[in-house]
Amino acid sequence: MKNTPFTHKHVALGAKMADFAGFNMPISYTGINDEHASVRNNAGVFDVSHMGEFLLKGPHALELIQRITTNDASKLVAGKAQYSCMPNETGGIVDDLLVYCIEPNNVYMLVVNAGNIDKDWNWITQHNTNDVVMQNISDDTCLLAIQGPNATKILQPLTDIDILNLPYYTFAKGTFAGVGNVLISATGYTGSGGVEIYFENSNNAADIIWDAIFEAGKSADIKPIGLGARDTLRLEKGFCLYGNDINDTTSPIEAGLGWITKFSKDFINKATFEKQKAAGVQRKLVGFEMMEKGIARHDYEIKNFDGSTIGIVTSGTQAPSLNKAIGMGYVDTAYAAIGAEIFIKVRATLLKAVVVKIPFE
Repeated sequence: MKNTPFTHKHVALGAKMADFAGFNMPISYTGINDEHASVRNNAGVFDVSHMGEFLLKGPHALELIQRITTNDASKLVAGKAQYSCMPNETGGIVDDLLVYCIEPNNVYMLVVNAGNIDKDWNWITQHNTNDVVMQNISDDTCLLAIQGPNATKILQPLTDIDILNLPYYTFAKGTFAGVGNVLISATGYTGSGGVEIYFENSNNAADIIWDAIFEAGKSADIKPIGLGARDTLRLEKGFCLYGNDINDTTSPIEAGLGWITKFSKDFINKATFEKQKAAGVQRKLVGFEMMEKGIARHDYEIKNFDGSTIGIVTSGTQAPSLNKAIGMGYVDTAYAAIGAEIFIKVRATLLKAVVVKIPFE
């Protein structure tokens, strides 16, 4: 397993550690429910340095990004970021990612999922036919996500960037905790506000920044948060997790990602998704709430009233903020309407559930 520059911090804090995408990562410190509540109500710090970062540079950088992603990166100006996905040639998704515009038409940073770093790099390289300069800076880049309603208030004294007024999906570079060239981005995976900070781990920057954040947040009771709570937080907001809710066999149209699929430009396998949008899809990713006691888990079957299989669960949990069991899964389109009654097969029992609007309430 690989370590991040913060692994020793997690171990010293007594975190429960586990392998995640080949990295030794903290799953929880004080418990998932406690950590979840800290982020929803206050502020918490996630080490997400396992994520991958690629720089794409040169006069053809934008053209390459436009070809390999579904969203329209030409709309990006310097200091703006965008959620997107990379479609494959068989109707699925190579990965979902963030695209950061450092310098329009010339310099971009792509942030990809940890488990897909090599796959994504090879995919982009394969389609780089115009000599775009590519740099994989994943191993040299630290990434901390400080999330929650009080996150920016706690961090503001540490930086010269006005993060209190940083609009959603924008970013700026500056000094943070005395460390230069830090990129601070108003993005995150929790739906509770906050920022993500990217920086190079040189001259002990990882320890300096980690310690400064917790010193600044001591009186506000800021807490370290593991990947367990990251999963419950994102699921309550209906955010897709690659490998669960989207993968190489799920299309962005099926997954409800039509809003990041822009047919005003050309991209890989555009025709397939255009047909799906026009004709409709046979299955859709939906959110559901359990009506009977039980938790839906990844890969559990979804049935109809007659017991016929109509889909599969992709994510499920007992939602700490909502105090009920929720999940997401693909179902036949006939059962995808809000209010549709479905059944989750939990061991030998069929438990009633109902399709609900995402994000969950």
